[in-house]
Amino acid sequence: MRNVKVSVEKSVIYSGAIGISLMVLLGGDCFHTLQAAPVVVQAPVIAINPDDWQSLADAVSARADQFGGTVGYIIKDFKTGKVAAVNGQQSFPSASLIKFPILCAAFQAVEEGKLYLSTPITLQRADKKSGSGVLKLSPVGSVYTNRELLEYMIGHSDNTAAALLVRQLGYDYLQKTFVRLGLQDTLITPEGFKLTSQKVEEDNMTSPRDMAYLLEKIYKRELVSAEASDQMLDILKHQHLRDRLPRFLPTGWEIAHKTGLLRRACHDVGIVFSPKGDYMICVLTSHDATYKNAKRFIASVARITYKYYSPARA
Repeated sequence: MRNVKVSVEKSVIYSGAIGISLMVLLGGDCFHTLQAAPVVVQAPVIAINPDDWQSLADAVSARADQFGGTVGYIIKDFKTGKVAAVNGQQSFPSASLIKFPILCAAFQAVEEGKLYLSTPITLQRADKKSGSGVLKLSPVGSVYTNRELLEYMIGHSDNTAAALLVRQLGYDYLQKTFVRLGLQDTLITPEGFKLTSQKVEEDNMTSPRDMAYLLEKIYKRELVSAEASDQMLDILKHQHLRDRLPRFLPTGWEIAHKTGLLRRACHDVGIVFSPKGDYMICVLTSHDATYKNAKRFIASVARITYKYYSPARA
């Protein structure tokens, strides 16, 4: 086991096992009082040394050990090539992360002349999908180009936009293109697009290493083409969901990312542009915790990396 520096900070908890234990000791009539009053406990926090990558890796690993579920993550510094990773090859239900490789496959289709970004698509009532997105609220007959559909699919995680693009490209083309692009663990199926919260027979799947692979290829302007990579990066920078990786993003920093949330899976993967250097962070989870706690966990992992990359060297 590695020797790591540990500092201690106070945190506050309320109900749960501690509250129940105190209720038993002091009597049921005290239950509401005990739940309202905070109980201070000691929580170990690993100190981060901005000059020591291992301290970052140890801190993220310690935080992941506290999460009540399966975690897979990859953090890579693009300048030094240093990596911190756990369960990088683990397969997870992709949820809306599948829209990221769809974006990449769509630009491959553009390169091949199979899809045109300027093609107008007229929204029909049957096209509207529930769940995330804003196009479901658009009037029937609204017209969007494929470029706009890609922007909605990523920026708003729009299910209607995704369905319109998948319909044009087809599942067979998408799966074959995922393989051609170099993905090893990513699977797309019609059943995986069911918006039920219940488990499905054949879900869409992906892994931290596949997400990291796509992000790095785009960052290096090597995915499909330099121009296509630039366009994909620009679309990823306009993600509107800010409750995970960007939650504690320092002022002036930039992030290009994509989220996922469905069937007990909660993810966020992206590229962070910091004053100290650019890096990639992919965090995928599958859990029995609440989505709120899963989002907080991902945000906390991101916050650890922000401390490492802070120019203030906090």
